[in-house]
Amino acid sequence: MKAVDSHLLTLLKKSNQFVVPIYQRVYSWTEAECAQLWSDIIRAGSNDKLGAHFTGSIVYVAKDQGTNTSAEPDLIIDGQQRVTTVTLLLAALAERLEQLPENEREPIDGFSPKKIRNRYLLNDDEDGERQFKLILSQEDKATLIAIVQAVPPPVGASTRVTANFEFLRNNLNDPSLDVAVVCRGLDKLVVVDVTLTRNVDNPQLVFEAMNSTGRKLSQADLIRNYVLMDLPPKQQEKLYNAYWRPMELEFGGAGEGQFDEFVRHFLTIKTSEIPRLDDIYDAFKAFTAVFTAEEETVEGLVAELREFARRYAAMALGKESDDKLAPAFKDLDQIKADVVYPFLLEAYTDYELGTIDRDELLEIVRIVTSYVFRRAVCRIPTNSLNKTFAGLGTSLRKDQYADSVVAAFLGMKSYRAFPTDAEFKATLVSTDLYNFRRRSYFLRTLENLGRKEPVTIEEYTIEHILPQNEHLSREWQAALGDDWQTVQQTYLHTLGNLTLTGYNSEYSDHPFTKKRDMEGGFKDSPLRLNKGLSQLDTWNATEIQARAERLAEDALKIWKRPQLPDEVIAEFQAPREAGGFTIEDHPYLLPPQRRALFERLSSEIFALDPAITRHFLKLYVAFKAETNFVDLVPQKARMRLTVNIPIESLRDDRSLAWDVSGKGHWGNGTTEVALSEGSDFTYVLGLIRQAYEYQMGGD
Repeated sequence: MKAVDSHLLTLLKKSNQFVVPIYQRVYSWTEAECAQLWSDIIRAGSNDKLGAHFTGSIVYVAKDQGTNTSAEPDLIIDGQQRVTTVTLLLAALAERLEQLPENEREPIDGFSPKKIRNRYLLNDDEDGERQFKLILSQEDKATLIAIVQAVPPPVGASTRVTANFEFLRNNLNDPSLDVAVVCRGLDKLVVVDVTLTRNVDNPQLVFEAMNSTGRKLSQADLIRNYVLMDLPPKQQEKLYNAYWRPMELEFGGAGEGQFDEFVRHFLTIKTSEIPRLDDIYDAFKAFTAVFTAEEETVEGLVAELREFARRYAAMALGKESDDKLAPAFKDLDQIKADVVYPFLLEAYTDYELGTIDRDELLEIVRIVTSYVFRRAVCRIPTNSLNKTFAGLGTSLRKDQYADSVVAAFLGMKSYRAFPTDAEFKATLVSTDLYNFRRRSYFLRTLENLGRKEPVTIEEYTIEHILPQNEHLSREWQAALGDDWQTVQQTYLHTLGNLTLTGYNSEYSDHPFTKKRDMEGGFKDSPLRLNKGLSQLDTWNATEIQARAERLAEDALKIWKRPQLPDEVIAEFQAPREAGGFTIEDHPYLLPPQRRALFERLSSEIFALDPAITRHFLKLYVAFKAETNFVDLVPQKARMRLTVNIPIESLRDDRSLAWDVSGKGHWGNGTTEVALSEGSDFTYVLGLIRQAYEYQMGGD
């Protein structure tokens, strides 16, 4: 790595071309950052005593040694925001100078429109993309090229690039501006020119070290760069277009931290640990190191991440197409239950693998929703929920999936318990629901109970039938009785006194009978929440309690507590077999074809010796004689077998096995071989037999 001070314009002039790699984030400077750079340039250009203005670093991987004739680009690792903004300013400056009289078009030496373009924006003797000094990534590329060529921006142009160009163009068109000041300021910009040597320096480590200033990258940006940065450019483009770009599109429009939340859930599933949001990048790097040490590829990791992202988008971002699952996922989003996603992502994966069907997944989602919502109504602290759902999948029996989910929820004790009907109802009728964070979801769902055509409640507001005004009218005081203040204080914000209306301002604090009979009153209301109010002549504590009881009974029908006989729950809670796991803990073994292959393999291994035992562990399945002689790691595309025999002692005429000694991997032994539905089963079984015989001392 070489680092020297350099004038930014000199760097642009000498470089044949800078390319922003496809894995880098898009151009993201806002007007605020552009305004700061503009201010720095004007200050430097106006002060003759200021010889230079330092503006950060430009880190790039230089083209290979000895390839100066190939026009190979330099890849920008850090500083693309700064270089892009200066390029936009240079393009705007060239355009502005062309508008001046001919004798004023070069305010200082070297800053004519032609010289600006030919030195800093274009390679005049090149064609195609090679003629441009700077090539951005993704949709930014075409927009910048159009600006440099002074042609209209393309359809779907990058709004950030065009907006900042317009900002700089408008600044240059200020009649009071001395354009020569801008030119002098640009000529004084100095950067630290950091050149990395390909195949020698580690771009990712340098990138991390230098990303402490400027516009902070998100965890998602860091992860993307980490995954793709060290790959050859063609493979970068392949993985980005095939996997990463589709993820970005699915998360488009979501909150800035939504992708970080997803990766957190993904890592929770894979590692059984919940990383802190600020530590997601480091946790991902640690997981990747273990993953790739197991002979897995970066492409396999990105492909799996993309599949989980698709499932997450279906559940959390409204991308589900199934007309039954979509509203259930919407309800889940309404109750703000992010902690449930590690468990539900596993359930969704099992649904796609065919372990459970659509109706079973739907029932699981509803149970989860009821559990979280009941606890919220009952004001049970939520600080334990993340650990509850992170570990829930390990307690399931996937051959009895739905029942084991119910048993898991009903078996929770103490602060994790599923609120009973009595507890839920008692809280519903007495608690303050007006100031309940999920009140809109609650009232919407209650209103739509039994409706085939759901009613949206966004156009309605919450109405207190008994008004909030502490100075109640004489009519209201008479209706409530001598203790009217206590009645109002007790029941004001409770379920029985709350409803929905489009006439909130008209209702005001009027007596109940006027609210009932006026135009748009309770008698005219099409809402089921107002059912029964038209038959009442007064509104008091008795009627509030009666209505609360009725609505609470409806709530019990919606947010149900599942049921299962006590003896069945006890069966699921019984100690599990050795190791604490079963085949159901390995979803890649459960699809019919894969399970048939696994059982056939087990049967053949058992036939080697009656003393052989099989043990399901968390990450693999062990077959033991005196000790493990073969371990099976289930994977999506295959079963990876670790055979406990040195590779030099294995007779493998086809060279199907590989040596993993000295490498991190799951299972015992130093030799591995793959088995899938397309493998030569008999040949692979012969390799396993050799491992058994090697352990037992046979020939």
